[in-house]
Amino acid sequence: MHAALSKWSQLANSNALLGFIDVTLRGCAQVMFQNNPLTGLLFFAAIFVGAFAEGNPAVAFGSVLGTVAATFTGMHLKDQTSWKAGLFGYNGCLVGVGLPTFLEVTPIVWLCIILGGVVSVIVTICIADILKTWKVAALTAPFVLVTWTMLLASYAFGGLNSHALPLPNLPHDLVAHTPDLLDGIDVFHATFYGISEVFLMSTVVGSLLFLAGLAVSSLWAALFGLVGSLLAVLVASLLLGEQSAINNGLYAFSAVLTAIALGSTFNKPRLRVLIYTLIGVIFTVFVQGALNTVLAPVGIPTLTMPFVLASWLFLVPNKDVMPSHRQ
Repeated sequence: MHAALSKWSQLANSNALLGFIDVTLRGCAQVMFQNNPLTGLLFFAAIFVGAFAEGNPAVAFGSVLGTVAATFTGMHLKDQTSWKAGLFGYNGCLVGVGLPTFLEVTPIVWLCIILGGVVSVIVTICIADILKTWKVAALTAPFVLVTWTMLLASYAFGGLNSHALPLPNLPHDLVAHTPDLLDGIDVFHATFYGISEVFLMSTVVGSLLFLAGLAVSSLWAALFGLVGSLLAVLVASLLLGEQSAINNGLYAFSAVLTAIALGSTFNKPRLRVLIYTLIGVIFTVFVQGALNTVLAPVGIPTLTMPFVLASWLFLVPNKDVMPSHRQ
């Protein structure tokens, strides 16, 4: 496999079109912190499988369009090292997934995906510049901010019609009727849905493809992603969270990203790192619940902001907590 990837890299470096495709694939892979075109190809395959299975193929094509728009924008920037690694593409990919998930697909939405992909690059640079003092990455914050903006704008513009946004709802206590901890919780599906819900879809087959994509790049990333999802499901169940949300992976997807970020991306896997990562995953579940409450009256989803906030809080002190393990 290494030889094949090396050959592909040679071809990509010698041909402009193949080079652009290579960076686009890496952009999709960077959603889960992987700089690998094969990972990106498997991720795109997983998105197409999940989108068509859920009857919304626009999500699949939107992911490609958003990644291409962001990659094309990044191509004209000074930082070509980051561009070649796909670091300007992944937020555009998620914007392309998010908008057709929550908005009725119209020509205007396709234009919004292109605009969102372009703006996600600008926001990435903005946030990265703000955070450089603390040596923390923008993560998926640009995707969240751009998508939130467009989803909120859908309430003001008749040309943007929402069809899957959560209904605005005032915060209220959840009354638990479950005497048994895991009664009504499908741990298997919830765990795998947690992985695919990073891309806003619930699909076991897609999750297996996402895990395969992680594994070809980093076995540690695949392992941390799976463990992070399982732990989040168990923690949310222990806290008696809303069962349908747990079963659909909605308490796990941000935890998946937190686990990969803390466990294998910004730290070298060690016992100390494992403990730190597990604490971060558990805290991410609490952040998820808190943001669910905060955003309920507004009627927009949390997206991956729980991951962003939890990871920022754990990455800033990272150099002091485990300086010998930081990558």
